[in-house]
Amino acid sequence: MEDNIKKIQLNDLHVALGGKMVPFAGYNMPVRYSSDIEEHKTVREGVGVFDVSHMGEFMVTGPKALDLIQKVTSNDASKLIIGQAQYSCFPNEKGGIVDDLIVYKFEEEKYMLVVNASNIEKDWAWINQHNTMEAELENISDTLSLFAIQGPKAIEAVQSLTPVNLSEVKFYHFTVGEFAGVQDVIISGTGYTGAGGFEIYVKNEDAEKVWKAVFEAGKGLNIKPIGLGARDTLRLEMGYCLYGNDINDETSPLEAGLGWITKFTKDFINSENLKKQKEAGVDKKLVGFTLQERGIPRGHYPIVNTSGEVIGEVTSGTQSPSMGIGIGMGYVKTEYATPGTEIAITVRNKNLAAKVEKLPLLKK
Repeated sequence: MEDNIKKIQLNDLHVALGGKMVPFAGYNMPVRYSSDIEEHKTVREGVGVFDVSHMGEFMVTGPKALDLIQKVTSNDASKLIIGQAQYSCFPNEKGGIVDDLIVYKFEEEKYMLVVNASNIEKDWAWINQHNTMEAELENISDTLSLFAIQGPKAIEAVQSLTPVNLSEVKFYHFTVGEFAGVQDVIISGTGYTGAGGFEIYVKNEDAEKVWKAVFEAGKGLNIKPIGLGARDTLRLEMGYCLYGNDINDETSPLEAGLGWITKFTKDFINSENLKKQKEAGVDKKLVGFTLQERGIPRGHYPIVNTSGEVIGEVTSGTQSPSMGIGIGMGYVKTEYATPGTEIAITVRNKNLAAKVEKLPLLKK
């Protein structure tokens, strides 16, 4: 099994930094360097850097690029301006989600799709299968490294490394420029933590130089490497979906609260059925919740109503480092999905009182 695990470009550097490496989505990845709680707080309060080079990147170019993207994604990519990014998903034919992704528009006929590491092969096959209009496709996943520099002090930490005014890179916008002496770095106002900051895409051969420059520039702000453990608690506090947990091949974007990225102003794969589902209403919805008693909810724990009847299931759960309570997300019958609704989570055969919350769970 171990033979099939891929290594990201800076694998050996993470080992040298004391990163605990674990197999994740087919890659050897650092899950933590110190403690999940310490790393979580570093990102919420200061600045930390994730190496998320396992993510997949596909270039879609040529005169048919937009046509293909419009067909396979639920959001309306025709609304993008050059230098803008868009959260979206690939719907499948049976109402579920192939993957969630970010679409970047570089030029009128040049886009990049960023997909989840665990789905690179599946997504690549899916896009090629539906490329009847013959857009030009290139899978560049193995050539790029991706660093997420996240936290309220992110700009202060690395502004010295680039002539780009980082405070002008708006949320879900990006630019291509010089960074740490390297040309053509993609600097994107995206992230998966809700703590501010940006993500930078660099060629593998420049990855170590850029990583080291970032840590040198940010050392006065106590910048630290951050593992996947803290990434999960950070995204869960924000109510961001994780593919494979909160969304999958069986969950519809409408059930998952992703109606805002499902635009019926155009035709896309399964749009007719999803439109009917929207009109009819969904039977279950993804909600965020907080525990009102001590306990930690975990994936697949039952969600029950106040009478103890099972009404759903937890998809992601944790002890929130910022809030000090158990939090999670899960699907419940629609009548229980209104914020403020009292529910309970079955933890070790005990029904612990919980409440449905409006996302994000962490209130600023």
